[in-house]
Amino acid sequence: MVELKQATYYLDGKFMTLDELKAKGIDGRAIEQAYQGTMAYGILKKHNTLATTGKGQPLKIKFDAMASHDITYVGIIQTAKASGLKEFPLPYVLTNCHNSLCAVGGTINEDDHVFGLSAAKKYGGIFVPPHQAVIHTYMRECMSGCGKMILGSDSHTRYGALGTMAVGEGGPELVKQLLGRTYDIKYPDVVAIHLTGKPRKGVGPQDVALAIIGAVFKGGFVKNKVMEFVGDGIKNLPIEYRIGIDVMTTETTCLSSIWTTDDEEVKNYYGVRGRLDEYSAITPQKLAYYDGVVEVDLSKVAPKIALPFHPSNVYDLQDVIDSPYDILSAVEKECNKLLGNKNIDFKLTDKIIDGKVNVEQGIIAGCAGGTYDNIIEAGRILKDRAVGDGKFTLSVYPSSTPVYYDLLRKGAIADLVKSGANVKSAFCGPCFGAGDVPANNALSIRHTTRNFESREGSKPANNQIASVALMDARSIAATAANGGVLTSALGMDYDNTIPAFEYDETIYKKRVYNGWGKANKDAELEYGPNICDWPEMIALTDNIVVKLAAVINDPVTTTDELIPSGETSSYRSNPMKLAEFALSRKRPDYVGKAKQIFASELSRREQGLGGEYLDAVTKAGVKLNGSVSVGSGVYAVKPGDGSAREQAASCQRVLGGICNIAKEYATKRYRSNLINWGMLPFISDEEFKDDDVIVIYDVKNTIENGGDKFAAKIVRGGKVIDTVLAVDPLTDDERDIISKGCLINYYKANN
Repeated sequence: MVELKQATYYLDGKFMTLDELKAKGIDGRAIEQAYQGTMAYGILKKHNTLATTGKGQPLKIKFDAMASHDITYVGIIQTAKASGLKEFPLPYVLTNCHNSLCAVGGTINEDDHVFGLSAAKKYGGIFVPPHQAVIHTYMRECMSGCGKMILGSDSHTRYGALGTMAVGEGGPELVKQLLGRTYDIKYPDVVAIHLTGKPRKGVGPQDVALAIIGAVFKGGFVKNKVMEFVGDGIKNLPIEYRIGIDVMTTETTCLSSIWTTDDEEVKNYYGVRGRLDEYSAITPQKLAYYDGVVEVDLSKVAPKIALPFHPSNVYDLQDVIDSPYDILSAVEKECNKLLGNKNIDFKLTDKIIDGKVNVEQGIIAGCAGGTYDNIIEAGRILKDRAVGDGKFTLSVYPSSTPVYYDLLRKGAIADLVKSGANVKSAFCGPCFGAGDVPANNALSIRHTTRNFESREGSKPANNQIASVALMDARSIAATAANGGVLTSALGMDYDNTIPAFEYDETIYKKRVYNGWGKANKDAELEYGPNICDWPEMIALTDNIVVKLAAVINDPVTTTDELIPSGETSSYRSNPMKLAEFALSRKRPDYVGKAKQIFASELSRREQGLGGEYLDAVTKAGVKLNGSVSVGSGVYAVKPGDGSAREQAASCQRVLGGICNIAKEYATKRYRSNLINWGMLPFISDEEFKDDDVIVIYDVKNTIENGGDKFAAKIVRGGKVIDTVLAVDPLTDDERDIISKGCLINYYKANN
């Protein structure tokens, strides 16, 4: 079904070894340059502002367009404004699909929307009002284009199925684009995703996506690489099906994705939306080199389920149905180990009644689930059937108003409503805990993007925990038709023909403000009382003394654990209020500790180094030449899996955070967020303890002069441990950002 293979060559649509290429008479020069034959190479070269585009060499990318939603755009615009922004230099779309509903009461969510519209008018942006579209559906419908590149401040920024290389990053990377700077990376490895065969009826895009995620995530097979989809199987997939697979590539930790576009499906997608000029056929060159291959036989993919607490925890759905106790008890055990909370007795086996798994909630929503094809088939499965009057509920969120409107015309909405399902407007809330939060101890099956333990509204630190499992819309609808008893759509009797989608462009024209190229520099930004500027962050000192305010030894730490989603989203425009939630669902004591450490730093600025930090330096037996500052740090084995949200780093920074230490970073985007907020992204194999004080000397000089090793001493009670911290390669700009204290300071100095 899914098989991983090592690096190989791709000649005329067939994979070959080096020896086979030579036997065909392919010359050495062509073989040496075969990496230039990928689709990714052509697009990256087009957008690279440097003269050369070579394997492993630096790239400085400028994007064609950008997108943010109402959790991220206020902070991005505030940062850019503080750094000298005058006008948006590229199309910048501000959508309102995350804080569309007020999670905490008061006016602050709607105040952000007012600010967003005023910013679009002042700087020349595009403003998509609440409930019109989720961010990625709008960008697919209106901003994608074959051969383009798009940057988004949301991790699921993926439009590869439409021939667009898209990247999800933290807000500071968007700020760089707004200020005419570039996105700086090394040329990434490219992995072929080779699709063959044709999916069976009842198998949907989420099933294929989960099969791939389950195969590649744990070993990091595509981490920070580009996934390039090729193969005859692509032509057996409708375009919405491809989109549904593509958006989930984020959960593999890849950098981006791109698909071949040489067929009528992609051309028709653009044509239906009145954007045929954005279509062109994109395929690999005659000879291409791939750094790895993922073989996927679509005909062998069965319905899948990703059980708590990660999209990679994948099982065949039928196996769970046939052997529920064996599988659920094993997952239950692992989840309790991960939670590590003696006050929570996490349960999955209690969902087994008379040998069947009973589910309390189903959700089909967002950029992954709320697409036209998914909802059409869900409606067909539920036609003349009933959700029932028990505990089980089903909510369906079409991903845009044009999608909603055509589903109304096609009768799918009527079928869903008649079955007892709730149909709601375009909204991302269920995916991150701001809508349809499951009940405590409930099991929710969702065609959304993630199922982390702290994501969809659960608060383990408050003894509130629910289970979220990822499934495809078809099997969710089959489960709904069975009253909440877990059911596979494979083999179900229903009409799976999908009527052609009809797009009505007037819907957006009547509501979306398009100010691109029409900036009104005299317009005023409109601020609500919750919108605040960033506090001052000092430059890096010659030496630093770090106290670890949190040590997390879980195999992976997600951004949802570093800064929870859900109700916290309402405070994203207020850095200090938001910081109160940092690590609250993983380490509730973190904020208090970080504040105490920061108080010592503020005291140091007035009176000099003192207290336990002076004692630590004395015990370490080192003479610190030059300036010294005190800051908090977080150690985690592998932090940053999941969302692109910059606040996972900025909340630590405004509380006085100065570094993270990790064995490795789960994603490039989290490491970039640390750097852009002036925090040192150390790596180490050392075993750390809570409240370790680490004296790190000659830091600034090492950073500014290109060093990557930092001598340090760990002071733990009366014991002193010599160690060396390291950083993975940093660009000159990244070193300058860290040295100056954060991206804002960097821009102020360099502008």
